[in-house]
Amino acid sequence: MFKEELSLVPHLPGCYLMKNKDNIVIYVGKSKNLKNRLSSYFQREHTGKTMMLVREIDHFEYIVTNTEMESLLLEINLIKKYNPKYNILYRDDKSYPYIELTSDKVPTLRIIRRINVKKVKNNLFGPYPNVGAARKVVEILNRIYPLRKCKTYEKRECLYYHIGQCLGYCTHEVDENKIKEMKSEIISFLNGNTKVLTDRITEKMKIFSDNLDYEKALEYKELLNYINITTEKQKVDLDNSVNIDVASYYAKDNYISIQILFIRGGKLLDRNRNIFPMIDTEEEEFSRYLSEFYNKNVSMPKEVLVPDNLNKEVFEEVFKIKFMTPIKGEKKKILDLAYDNARIYYEEQMTYIKRDEDKITNALEELKDKLKLDSVDRIELFDNSNLFGTFNVSGMVVFVDGKPSKNDYRKFKITNDKNDDYGTMREVIYRRYFRVLKDGLVKPSLVIVDGGPGQINVAREVINELGLDIPVCGLKKDDKHATNVLLGFDPVVEIPIDKRSDLFLLLTKMQTEVHNFTISYHKQIRSKGALSTVLDNIEGIGEVRKNKLLKKYKTISKMKEASLEELEEILPKDTAITFKEFLDNYDK
Repeated sequence: MFKEELSLVPHLPGCYLMKNKDNIVIYVGKSKNLKNRLSSYFQREHTGKTMMLVREIDHFEYIVTNTEMESLLLEINLIKKYNPKYNILYRDDKSYPYIELTSDKVPTLRIIRRINVKKVKNNLFGPYPNVGAARKVVEILNRIYPLRKCKTYEKRECLYYHIGQCLGYCTHEVDENKIKEMKSEIISFLNGNTKVLTDRITEKMKIFSDNLDYEKALEYKELLNYINITTEKQKVDLDNSVNIDVASYYAKDNYISIQILFIRGGKLLDRNRNIFPMIDTEEEEFSRYLSEFYNKNVSMPKEVLVPDNLNKEVFEEVFKIKFMTPIKGEKKKILDLAYDNARIYYEEQMTYIKRDEDKITNALEELKDKLKLDSVDRIELFDNSNLFGTFNVSGMVVFVDGKPSKNDYRKFKITNDKNDDYGTMREVIYRRYFRVLKDGLVKPSLVIVDGGPGQINVAREVINELGLDIPVCGLKKDDKHATNVLLGFDPVVEIPIDKRSDLFLLLTKMQTEVHNFTISYHKQIRSKGALSTVLDNIEGIGEVRKNKLLKKYKTISKMKEASLEELEEILPKDTAITFKEFLDNYDK
């Protein structure tokens, strides 16, 4: 495979781009030896995500660089540009949150992300591993320090003023020295010095306790406990001035677990952690994760502790901070702590991952057995949605090896504008599998439609007309719209499934996924529909009645507020009842 192309690749550093049949970049990687790295993909067997990637590669390109540092920079930019699906397995869809203390005359605290902070010159603290952690810190500081909470200046005192959490900046003169003192203490705390804040909380707790307000005293005790737990010293005791990140990883069985510990003011304040399947070597995966992480963050530590196999010189040149591997002492202990945390997280998560994978394997084996099939590796599911014949749409979701393959999901806007479920099924199945034939796309092992024997037979008929041999079955819902029955074979019969089985849970997940995906698209289309177009599709509402409704109500929301009796002033009773039912379901 790719023998001729690989023979031309040089033994030089650079980046490579893997592309699929549609010429879409699906993976970007870098290497100090392009020939060796690219050859490794195609000259041996792989498992897991690497196997899935290799199966999808149609061709590749590469860009030679002068140095490994250049290839790291190029890789970052290429991933940003193409957002390849196999690179984003471990990336968050948002940058990490920071806490900002604004530089206004009366400062406020707020949570921001990198997308908003490139030009921010205020005090930034973080990153925090998630918004919840950042919000909790802001909540505590706002409880203790009477900062301004309102976004705009009000003409009278707000609720926060009356409960002692604001100094009334909108209506009162406030001593600037008091503001500076608050700001100084907040900055000190966010830099890792907790003593001033814990002293203030302890003082408030004592005041409430002395006044026999034990409920309030308990609230402040819980705040104190939260701060003590989250800032407690770990196995190491670093100097109070130390502000560093500590990054390590643990890799096994094609998965890598990564931990980044945030040390501020000598205390372990928080961490970032992740686990994901590997495509490259563990060194490359770790390197790429760190480059993604620090490329997204604007508040850098002075130093990052890392394992010895990271190319520290390249990272120092790119990010302009120190990367080092300690050999002994307290810093070595905390690097070992990061490794231990990564290993523990791996073992913990792999228990869940293996359990879920075993459940999926069991479910797929049972499905094969129930339907007498050789394979169910790729399943395509369809659902249709309309509102009284209007805004007809279909959705298709894909499960590969029992897991959602969201890049393969497809939406279909149906041209048939009648309330005809069979016609809709015929159109969507034809459009999908004509495209599969025309473009040489991957055929599914199984097609599942939402519906009964009628929908199944229509889908089979269309697939047979196209000359394809793809088995079709159906999932039928009960009167509560929950997965109830699997239908298959020819003629169609009900196939019994234990509702406590892994198979039933997987089929329920699949049916819920395709339903939610289709409904979401239906709402999107519906929101764009003109009101007059909506009325055109209601039986019994002609041009005259439509104009009367538009003149009287003007919007859907006003029509929804109308009673049945009010609608009957314009429409016949049966039409009014149908239209009222339509309106009641319009936003669902």
